[in-house]
Amino acid sequence: MKKGKPLCIALVSFIIFNFGGMPCFSQDPFIHTAVPSDTLKKTEDTVLRIRNLNPYFTLHVDSTLNYRMEINKDESHYHWFLKNSPVGLHINKDNGTLTFKAEKSYFMSGKLKYDYDYKVNVGVQNLNDPTDRVDTSFTILFFTTEIVHSRIKASVSSTLFIDEGDTINFRIECENGTFPIENISFFSNVPLKNYTEVKKCDDEFKWSPGYDFVKETDSSKQRFLLLSFIGTDKFYNRDTCNVRIYVKFALNYPVAVTDYNALVKRFRTYILQLKYAFVQLDKRVKKTQSTRTSFDLTTAASALGGTVFSSSASTSDQTTGKILPSAGVALVPVKETVSPPKTTEQNSASLVRSAIKRLEYTLSENTLTGEKDADIVKKSTTIRTEMKQTQIQLIDIPIDETTNMTEEQLNAYFNDPKVIKKYRVKNK
Repeated sequence: MKKGKPLCIALVSFIIFNFGGMPCFSQDPFIHTAVPSDTLKKTEDTVLRIRNLNPYFTLHVDSTLNYRMEINKDESHYHWFLKNSPVGLHINKDNGTLTFKAEKSYFMSGKLKYDYDYKVNVGVQNLNDPTDRVDTSFTILFFTTEIVHSRIKASVSSTLFIDEGDTINFRIECENGTFPIENISFFSNVPLKNYTEVKKCDDEFKWSPGYDFVKETDSSKQRFLLLSFIGTDKFYNRDTCNVRIYVKFALNYPVAVTDYNALVKRFRTYILQLKYAFVQLDKRVKKTQSTRTSFDLTTAASALGGTVFSSSASTSDQTTGKILPSAGVALVPVKETVSPPKTTEQNSASLVRSAIKRLEYTLSENTLTGEKDADIVKKSTTIRTEMKQTQIQLIDIPIDETTNMTEEQLNAYFNDPKVIKKYRVKNK
């Protein structure tokens, strides 16, 4: 064994000298092997990698980027590509050179944003071996030293006039500068309800003032409303848009029509009550007149009978003829006592009939011409006033709340030709 040791040392020295390798010893202390250094380098560089990847790029507007990325292998067998790249950023597929010119037009048109981190995926792949590839990413940010403030504006004029019950709607538009508007706040000089809130650009503001928005204390029957929309960017730079609205008093037609219909219903009911009162008064007058006519006929018959009997040859008949006229005369005070003339009732009936005619004429003259009759308030006031005056005028006339006659029966009696003739005004 001692004789073989110098031979091994000489062999190792020969390998190191000729191949430049590093000695590698086995577990056997007497057996030694050496691996060349080039073989070790090739083993370490088998994994594909990008040598000079910059993870973050900051680029000023109107400047140019020209950056070449390198790999640890022969570039002629590899292909470069980008994913999610911003507008204008390109890479040479053969040598991995990034090129970009940040033109201002990209930012003015909104295709690019300032102070925004764009994450770009970059990859390189072997054309012969799909598994031999690298996928990574970097971030690019654009900035400018020239600050253009963003503006907001409404899609309508700065001064508006609307009526109560109408709806107003408009959009809040933005003219983005260096940094776009990110948030919009809203304020008004009067608390509002039931409006659509505006939070960002192109949101629509929608609001409808109620019919009680204008107060009685407001001058000229209108109320001033100031809307302020304040837009802010990420650095809290502000721009304000003001919209002035004058809300005019307007009639609540649905409520007015409902009130008018309820008033007309009460008006018609009151007319029917007056017609029933007229029927009762007329019947009393008619009954009294019939009784007095009977007394008058009896008196006339007695007087005529007395005349006939007085011309008779018989003494008893002549005596009867003398008595009968006296009996007829005696019936006159009885007639006045039993059936006095109903002058008051007849006058009341005439008054009630005239009032009914006047009310019916008032109702026909104040009928609505449509759901939004411009004179609905005036017509309602006229009907209400006429009804109140009639009630005061006929305050002594007993009005029954319930009747035993239908509306058709009352109208038939009221419009009966005999009744009309009876109460017709005669020219003297």
